[in-house]
Amino acid sequence: MLDPQVWREAATQVFFALGLGFGGVIAFSSYNKQDNNCHFDAALVSFINFFTSVLATLVVFAVLGFKANIMNEKCVVENAEKILGYLNSNVLSRDLIPPHVNFSHLTTKDYSEMYNVIMTVKEKQFSALGLDPCLLEDELDKSVQGTGLAFIAFTEAMTHFPASPFWSVMFFLMLINLGLGSMIGTMAGITTPIIDTFKVPKEIFTVGCCVFAFFVGLLFVQRSGNYFVTMFDDYSATLPLTVIVILENIAVAWIYGTKKFMQELTEMLGFRPYRFYFYMWKFVSPLFMAVLTTASIIQLGVSPPGYSAWIKEEAAERYLYFPNWAMALLITLIAVATLPIPVVFILRHFHLLSDGSNTLSVSYKKGRMMKDISNLEENDETRFILSKVPSEAPSPMPTHRSYLGPGSTSPLETSGNPNGRYGSGYLLASTPESEL
Repeated sequence: MLDPQVWREAATQVFFALGLGFGGVIAFSSYNKQDNNCHFDAALVSFINFFTSVLATLVVFAVLGFKANIMNEKCVVENAEKILGYLNSNVLSRDLIPPHVNFSHLTTKDYSEMYNVIMTVKEKQFSALGLDPCLLEDELDKSVQGTGLAFIAFTEAMTHFPASPFWSVMFFLMLINLGLGSMIGTMAGITTPIIDTFKVPKEIFTVGCCVFAFFVGLLFVQRSGNYFVTMFDDYSATLPLTVIVILENIAVAWIYGTKKFMQELTEMLGFRPYRFYFYMWKFVSPLFMAVLTTASIIQLGVSPPGYSAWIKEEAAERYLYFPNWAMALLITLIAVATLPIPVVFILRHFHLLSDGSNTLSVSYKKGRMMKDISNLEENDETRFILSKVPSEAPSPMPTHRSYLGPGSTSPLETSGNPNGRYGSGYLLASTPESEL
């Protein structure tokens, strides 16, 4: 519980389960209506994710416990046969066997008692006998994680299930559906902002991303692919993901402003969100994630990154440190994942990169309103905005209420101005620029 790595992986699991930091949630939510009840959606998804995680925990540990019991019983049977062989060859005396022990129905408790007696009496020759303690705790400690959990531990456990072929088919169908569902959300987080910003063809760009990801995935299916999976999973996806979520939190809570964000949620939802969210967004969440990230960075500096490798000559598994080229690859992965944030910030700050959105930016100077029309595609929309004549057809979108800042008590209602796709309304020309 005091290991920062455990909490970092737990936070990463929450990010993966809820899709935070990948852009998929933002991409999907961009298709919602303006008055969509995002509060209910967020609470519902969080509760469903929580109960699903609890259910998955019960299933995983139940299967691992079942597998451990099966393997422990198998260990007892094998070692009991060894003891019978030693008894028949007079290597062990029958006086060492407790009278109540029945080899035909040998329980784990009986074997443990017999094992302790033999180990006590034959202390010097015990190592030559090659007997195992067959403890259930040792079998549970052998439980693997990551890819080994799904493709080794679960697969082996299901071979002992009744109607095991059926459960095997269902299990791997579930894995395929999980993989497809995750990749659809991840690809949406990648393609949606690029398509909206640079207006590239959606179908061609999506196919290109999938083909590129396919060729990158070939790296993980070679003989040494599991080591690359560990490298990407432990370092390229965890630390950068935490940093991205922290920056997202700071951008909304401190740069954009929590009060302004709460006011806009009030306009969207029709009610004011609980004050609990205000303190969580502004103080608690950034603090906890900052402490988590700092502890993770310190741990990476104290204990260099490594991996568990199978040593063929020793027929054993050892923990090895990554070589220099692998460390360079790790640093590159982390940098590539976080570099777009400062790069795009610098480009936007110096106006070297346009956001590519069709927006109506309104500025006020010396009491006179000046309108700047940018990237409008249709002439009728241009004439509508320039002439400020409402369209004859009513807009299907609700009217937009412009927020005047944290200190305002009620936002200005705009009349005769449809929200449309640009989400902008006209304010009074006397409104100070600082209140926009």
